[in-house]
Amino acid sequence: MSEHGPMPKSAWIFPALAVLFFVFVTVSGYTFTLSSAGLLFAGVLLVILFGTVFAAVHHAEVIAERIGEPFGTLLLTLSVTIIEVALIATIMLGEKAVPTLARDTVFAVVMIVCNGLVGVCILLGGLRYREQDFQVSGAGLYLSVLVVLATITLVLPNYTLTTPGPFYSAAQLGFVSVVTIILYGVFLYTQAVRHRDYFISGDGDAAGSTAQASSRAVLLSAVLLLISLLAVVLLAKKFSLVVDAGAAVIGAPPAFAGILVALLILLPESVSAIAAARKNDLQKSINLALGSSLATIGLTVPAVAAAAYTLEKTLILGLHDREIVLLVLTFILSMLTFGTGRTNILFGLLHLVVFAVFVFLVFVP
Repeated sequence: MSEHGPMPKSAWIFPALAVLFFVFVTVSGYTFTLSSAGLLFAGVLLVILFGTVFAAVHHAEVIAERIGEPFGTLLLTLSVTIIEVALIATIMLGEKAVPTLARDTVFAVVMIVCNGLVGVCILLGGLRYREQDFQVSGAGLYLSVLVVLATITLVLPNYTLTTPGPFYSAAQLGFVSVVTIILYGVFLYTQAVRHRDYFISGDGDAAGSTAQASSRAVLLSAVLLLISLLAVVLLAKKFSLVVDAGAAVIGAPPAFAGILVALLILLPESVSAIAAARKNDLQKSINLALGSSLATIGLTVPAVAAAAYTLEKTLILGLHDREIVLLVLTFILSMLTFGTGRTNILFGLLHLVVFAVFVFLVFVP
């Protein structure tokens, strides 16, 4: 999506539609209800919201390629994090308390990325090219940081003694938030500056062959990025109403909302990762996929923790035993998959099986 020809029409149409849609709903005083008109409203909202998220990621990529590393990666990450935090915080602050939403979303991101997305990329690449290569050193760093971040944010809260249950005390939550930000920041510096070669395929840096956007295009993308982020934040409340109503109709468990938020956030990068795998650039797929998981834990958890503390909301982070088993299985399988530097269709199928188990157990625990 960051190939620089003329700006795609969708990159400015969807942000404009999102703003107009919000203004129309606000002025008209429309209240969402489950009816024929409500279903139409939900469909239009989801299309506009997904399109605006794609537009925001596109504009962030355009600016990122122009300003260079590590600031480009940081900008792209922050843009996605703002969207994710806005959706999580809005649903958490709704009429029905959802103290587990941040945990469910983060866990869903890890499962979707490390099993679903990685599995699809490896399977499609294997079917087309039999085997694909990638940098073991880069994948190892991704997994090392991801294991530590996931453990201290999703598993350790179950075993602390200051507060009973899957909670962190205020002091513990503050400490863990600072540690995760520092760890993610050091990883970002390692990836973008100090050991950049760990994350580049043997064919060289693909980004280097992409023409950069002009100054005018970058300025326009900066304006549209701000509009896109603002539009997503404004529509987050409407999205939360649709999610609550949809979950009630189908009788979905609380974790369903977390999966929906995760899918909305991950869709643009997932499309890019799958396209890269089909072009025999599995390294780029790994960078996009595992990078999404790290950003979600490293930045979203501290941001949501700060919001929960400020607004005096309960934040449950600890996973259930069943989910911990899936998390451990995912990490063990990922270490085996990314331990040799070559993949094939069997690795992809294994990851997809674990992802299918995750989805099935959400609805049939």
